[in-house]
Amino acid sequence: MPPLHQWTLPDGSPWCVVHKLAGHYRMRFPGLADYHVHVDGRVDCHPVPGVDAPTLQHLFANQVAPAALSLQQRAVFHASALAIQGGAVAFLGESGRGKSTLATFLARCGHPLLTDDGLELQQAGDTLLALPNQPSIRLWEDSRTALLPATAAPLPAVSYTTKARFHADRLLPFANAPAPLRAAFFLGEGHADTVRLEPLSAQQAHLAWVKHAFLLDVHDQDTLRRHFHQVAALAQRGISYRLDYPRRYDVLPQVEAALLQCLSRHHASQ
Repeated sequence: MPPLHQWTLPDGSPWCVVHKLAGHYRMRFPGLADYHVHVDGRVDCHPVPGVDAPTLQHLFANQVAPAALSLQQRAVFHASALAIQGGAVAFLGESGRGKSTLATFLARCGHPLLTDDGLELQQAGDTLLALPNQPSIRLWEDSRTALLPATAAPLPAVSYTTKARFHADRLLPFANAPAPLRAAFFLGEGHADTVRLEPLSAQQAHLAWVKHAFLLDVHDQDTLRRHFHQVAALAQRGISYRLDYPRRYDVLPQVEAALLQCLSRHHASQ
């Protein structure tokens, strides 16, 4: 039976293969585990023998749970987010674009972290809230060395990545309460020679939000219709921007300054 769809790694190898079965979806992470996600929200885990508990827990929290939430008509995106100037600011981008590095730097500057990945948005009247997620952050070794104190102790290692995990609320300010979403920045490839920030049109924003959504069933018409309306409403808010900058740690203070200036202009225009 062909898969419903599959997520791939940057080298093109399969990362997660999704099949729709009777009453549930099977998310298979080759060599690691199968997760059976039921339409009522239940999740069963069937690990490959020998896979450690931290790996299984991390897969569930960062991959399976957000996908399962999409079956409950909840809007979840691949994004980091922080509470800045009284509202939530999200950073979206493909793996390797620097979401966690930027989020860690900004948190070290005093802006509380909402989530390192897996941003859930919830409508509350006319306000769109960004919900806090688990207080942890993942960093490559160079970012860990540049941004965290040498005494920072990592959480137990995850077998499928060399990224180190850290309990964020022991190192960074963490936001425990939802915050209204004020802006979203989609990260470029890092080819810019300086900090570049520009607003996205509604059409550009729509495509960008769709690209970074967690969707378990990409063929179900009801799911796609609902998701289309969620994303269309997001795109029409005029809060979506493209952000690119040289991927150097000495540029990050300039990125923060540009973000704060953009947020101030956006707030003044409302």
